[in-house]
Amino acid sequence: MIQNVTALEMPVDEEFRIQKNHLSRGKGKRICIVTGTHGDELEGQYVCYLIAKMVQESPEKLTGVVDIYPCLNPLGMDAMQRGVPAFDLDMNRIFPGNSRGSMIEKVAHDIYTDLSGADMVIDIHASNIFLREIPQVRISEMCADTLVPYAKMLGIDFIWIHQAATVLEATLAHSLNSIGTPCLVAEMGVGGRISHSMCQHLVDGIQNIMYNLGIWSEAPSADKIGESIVNQGGDSVAFLNAEVSGVFITEIHNDVRVERGQTIGQIISPLTGMVLSNVVAPCDGLLFTIRAYPIVYEGSLLGRIHKL
Repeated sequence: MIQNVTALEMPVDEEFRIQKNHLSRGKGKRICIVTGTHGDELEGQYVCYLIAKMVQESPEKLTGVVDIYPCLNPLGMDAMQRGVPAFDLDMNRIFPGNSRGSMIEKVAHDIYTDLSGADMVIDIHASNIFLREIPQVRISEMCADTLVPYAKMLGIDFIWIHQAATVLEATLAHSLNSIGTPCLVAEMGVGGRISHSMCQHLVDGIQNIMYNLGIWSEAPSADKIGESIVNQGGDSVAFLNAEVSGVFITEIHNDVRVERGQTIGQIISPLTGMVLSNVVAPCDGLLFTIRAYPIVYEGSLLGRIHKL
């Protein structure tokens, strides 16, 4: 059943609407699949499709409630922009919103209110256009004890426990976790693209959580749920940053093991035909982030390595 989460009048006879697909059978537990907070992150669109398709094809296996929110930022998605056009706002920095605030603050409040009290929320993001990420779950350190067991049920490649809570305070996940509504943040891929295999991997993990919560009567096959690498944050992640400006060239993809001193790529000058900088791994580890957009400036993030 398609339902409006919020609807507001806009100029020239237009309406701003956030919708969800409410799928239920009985009065069991409730899981919410949320995505489209940033308009250039499209991986979640395919995940929502696959979850809705799974439920519609086997409704007898549903033993609870699945709410699917495919687009929290429809203006950004229409314009293919990360933030909310015309408002100069990052949608994921204004939660829990304000019922008496600006238009976008009220929208954020209505979304937050609608999600509150769910037994699990999966907030799906993709990377931006500059970086390519392996499938991962990002968790605030203060919520780790509660959320890591759920994250492991996803069987996703990598679980990254963040320490920088101040950066996360106005996000949807932090706002929900603060009131006892468990929310996992999934990241994968690259902005503006959809990886079918990554999305299917996440869907298998979501099915596993649904099964363990008693929302879905069938578990995914055991070979679809892997064992996650858990990173405790702090100095266990090495950051690769550009030493000079130029064009970053690499033949390495993420999700590979690298060794200290191994060449990751080069920063070159198209004007002079010279190599300006060799980018090397500072440690042994798993390369879980790699630069996707080749133009870089001094200080630009080129990659992240989980230290082993």
